[in-house]
Amino acid sequence: MKRLLTILALFGALCLAVSPAVAQEKPADAPAAMAPAGTAAAPAPAPEATKPTLDSGSTAWMITATVLVILMTIPGLALFYGGLVRAKNMLSVLMQVFVTVSLVSILWAIYGYSLAFTEGSFNSVIGGLGKSFLSGITPDTLNGVIPEYVFVVFQLTFAAITPALIVGGFAERIKFSAVLWFMALWLTFCYVPIAHMVWGGGFLGELGAKDFAGGTVVHINAGIAALVGCIVLGKRIGYGREAMPPHNLTLTMVGASLLWVGWFGFNVGSELAADGIAGMVLANTQFATAAAVLGWMFAEWMARGKPTMLGAASGAIAGLVAITPACGFVGPMGAIILGAVAGVVCFWGCTGLKRMFGYDDSLDVFGVHGIGGIIGAIGTGILMSAALGGVGYAKDVTMGGQVFTQAVAVVVTLVWTGIISYILYKVVDMMVGLRVAEESEREGLDSTQHGEVAYHT
Repeated sequence: MKRLLTILALFGALCLAVSPAVAQEKPADAPAAMAPAGTAAAPAPAPEATKPTLDSGSTAWMITATVLVILMTIPGLALFYGGLVRAKNMLSVLMQVFVTVSLVSILWAIYGYSLAFTEGSFNSVIGGLGKSFLSGITPDTLNGVIPEYVFVVFQLTFAAITPALIVGGFAERIKFSAVLWFMALWLTFCYVPIAHMVWGGGFLGELGAKDFAGGTVVHINAGIAALVGCIVLGKRIGYGREAMPPHNLTLTMVGASLLWVGWFGFNVGSELAADGIAGMVLANTQFATAAAVLGWMFAEWMARGKPTMLGAASGAIAGLVAITPACGFVGPMGAIILGAVAGVVCFWGCTGLKRMFGYDDSLDVFGVHGIGGIIGAIGTGILMSAALGGVGYAKDVTMGGQVFTQAVAVVVTLVWTGIISYILYKVVDMMVGLRVAEESEREGLDSTQHGEVAYHT
């Protein structure tokens, strides 16, 4: 544990050293009120800060978006993953996703939200504890034009689905107690710092990294943690020698469809308002996902001779992942390009790359979320160009400069989460052990870890 704290301190110091000094801009003074004609102008009163007021339309939409993201996790992600594993492990995956959402919800209220979205002494990397236990938040407290309670729970859904995605990397061979310990530690040392660095006032956001709804914070973050996990735990018994087909592709298709629907809350909700940008995000999400389905399908058709339902569903997820960081910055045609590229490249990531290195990422979390997130993050820097239909760059920022900034955010996420995830897996292994016994793995985790089965014959 002392070694873990030392590494975290050194990494935090490094991030502080490279964070740019950003000058705080002061708002321009309000112009003096014009005096009636023929009279001397009276001294202008001191300007009063405009107090934000609640927007009921945006609030209603954000509550809906929050529920949609919960839907995409439970049951969406749980069913998608559950259908992909063997029947003897169906309930174990459902349980891991379901309980992860519950565990993260409580930790988010106690300290996660505060550390991610408030200022702290080491603000480049992590926030403070000023809002731990949600202190100071009341029904009248606003975040922009919506109640802060709504913002808290909306961000909670992101914090919950991200570690739940990792489940697919080590599915069918991990102890349930190890899942609980790892998820609690990973939320604390990986998700919360990355969320703060990008969204909460940390150095990646100040650097100008663009991540509209979670390409780095959610997908690259989860993807690299899943890759490290599957390597640390080792391959499933019989992997590469025994057939391990998905036991129920019908459930996988239902889960993928729920993910697609819920993702509109994920992406469109990240605008935090019901406005024109939200409408553009809606369109971009749909177009990119559809393009990725076709891209993956045709790539698979050419490579294997037949298009599959599993491929189409996986393509949809790849498109959703890739458009996530870009959805508020690119135009619809850029979204189609991004989705098509993600579908093809992620197909390769789940086949050629995986075969090349021989790792057992059970449900291809890195191949879809890790690679798709990288494509989306880098693609954002290119396709947000006004010449390509995007919203354009900030003043004095070029395409090359923005792409470099995006690459920095990708590398920081991969290095930070890759190193810390490895340490956390080792810590949990020393505490409770990571992997179930061989006989338990052969029998199935449903009965050996939870004492129940998904199907009775």
